[in-house]
Amino acid sequence: MAEFQDCVIYFLIWLVSTILIRIFIRKRTTSGLPPSPLALPIIGHLHLLAPIPHQALPKLSQHYGPLIHIFLGSVPCVLASSPEMDKEFLKTYEGSYSNRPQSFATDYLSYGSQDFSFSPYGPYWKFMKKLCMSELLGGQTLELLLPIRRTEMKCFIEFLSRKASAGKCSEDKDEDEAGGVRKLIQEIAELIGRFNLTDFIWFCKNLDLQGFGKRLKEVRDRFDAMMKRIIDEHQNPGRKFKLENVEGGGVKDLLNILLDLSANENLEMTLTRENIKAFILVSKLNCRFLYQMFNT
Repeated sequence: MAEFQDCVIYFLIWLVSTILIRIFIRKRTTSGLPPSPLALPIIGHLHLLAPIPHQALPKLSQHYGPLIHIFLGSVPCVLASSPEMDKEFLKTYEGSYSNRPQSFATDYLSYGSQDFSFSPYGPYWKFMKKLCMSELLGGQTLELLLPIRRTEMKCFIEFLSRKASAGKCSEDKDEDEAGGVRKLIQEIAELIGRFNLTDFIWFCKNLDLQGFGKRLKEVRDRFDAMMKRIIDEHQNPGRKFKLENVEGGGVKDLLNILLDLSANENLEMTLTRENIKAFILVSKLNCRFLYQMFNT
């Protein structure tokens, strides 16, 4: 019992000392920074962002000005909230903040940020941007995919017509393969959007207190299994990929195009299977976010 009490006392001394040292260092290194509200130990200004962050931030700017320095846990951030400040950042300091904030969830699910949306700004990001604009989103590719878009639109209208004739809600609750994919993407989107202590509290970085690591591994394993099966089908030499019920017959889809690019030895960089899976995952997440945005 006495040994346990000693351990508790030592832990408290260490914790208080660490907090005080960090506060002292922070005060010495934050001179010249924009105004900042009073921060709490460990959590910083996170308490000021509840319950709705995008409503709390404008209130802070009204009180402290258009440029504010805040700590999200132990992560320093600068908040610009006026057109003039935004213009200054976009024109003068673009290179300093071009990277998106990295989170444990997005980095893990995108196979170490090997996609386009979350990869760090640099040669790889520029390569992926060029690839997207020239090969995936260019006019020739959009024209190539026109039969797919036309067929999908026709199927969607027929689906709505059947629902309207039956007097039922248009919400699709099918439990087939497409329904399973949608459910998986929904789970991934929810994990990415949830608050994770690992991303903001420095001493929680190697602690999975919320069980995020286990859940992320489970959903990525399911996504891996699904993508492996789909990619193997597309790469099967005895099966020429053909989209059913599409005008024009053997039209290539996005995955076919990516697989063809990965086999191209003349590319500036190698496009691996992880790059392809990460790209597909993020594109589906973007579609999910757009759907939510236009239905809220």
